[in-house]
Amino acid sequence: MANEEVQTALGDVAARQLANATKTAPQMGRITPRWLTHLLQWVPVEAGIYRLNRVKDESKVIVDCSDRDERVLPQTFVDYESPAREYMLTAVNTVVDVHTRVSDLYSVPYNQISEQLRLTIEIVKERQESELINNREYGMLHSVAAKQRIKTRAGAPTPDDLDELLATVWKEPGFFLAHPAAIAAFGRECTRRGVPPPTVSLFGAQFVTWRGIPLIPSDKLALERHKTNILLIRTGERKQGVVGLFQPNLPGQQTPGLSVRFMGINYKAIASYLVSLYCSLAVLTEDALGVLEGVETNKYYDYNKRA
Repeated sequence: MANEEVQTALGDVAARQLANATKTAPQMGRITPRWLTHLLQWVPVEAGIYRLNRVKDESKVIVDCSDRDERVLPQTFVDYESPAREYMLTAVNTVVDVHTRVSDLYSVPYNQISEQLRLTIEIVKERQESELINNREYGMLHSVAAKQRIKTRAGAPTPDDLDELLATVWKEPGFFLAHPAAIAAFGRECTRRGVPPPTVSLFGAQFVTWRGIPLIPSDKLALERHKTNILLIRTGERKQGVVGLFQPNLPGQQTPGLSVRFMGINYKAIASYLVSLYCSLAVLTEDALGVLEGVETNKYYDYNKRA
């Protein structure tokens, strides 16, 4: 045809046949920072058992500040709760299958086995964080004592609510743990009152704080019908706080408490790898953990209008 355009240079489609595309490692949106596991103190557990010993009746331990006389000194002893509570480590497990043909032929530039294991381990660690918060046996939400549970005054999380929560965990509180939507809701309430909360840098990231205590985000706190909870946590054995538990020196250990073991190749030429993570959590004293319940996250304001 008279109007047909004549190609005068090599086109993109043909040129791409000689080009190598720069490839990323596999990306996964479910991966989160998992700040909780970084902030907890982790205690190695021998034989998978952690026994928590508490004092039975502290009020019966009597001491006296005597005057300069010869009065009889009080006699006392410290009794222990019996039986002591024991925490058993639980396992998060899965088996990763990789066909040997795939790993042999398609492992450049990224090793297929390594990437399959890397992404699986990320999901296992995401589940670990969820269990630390929600597990019905040892999770923090189910370990809060009745006297350490408070409710919001008006639904949305206000500075007054967080102050009341701080009064329940007043001995060296470490951090608040909240759903990102709850932190955003708290920020709106602070803005409405003209008291924007300051921020602090931890692990190279910025966190909102209240009374100097950081609000750490985690999407593992349930958000249902725009309602959630906010936890306040004191951590560490020395502070009689909350501690994470793990099994040390596992066969095939990759990180503390997590192991990867090769299980063999079956008759279909599929190689299998067992990924196991053993963990639990203990609240050493009741006042180490408090929760603000019924936190509403769907209240918004027109800041141009006067309250």
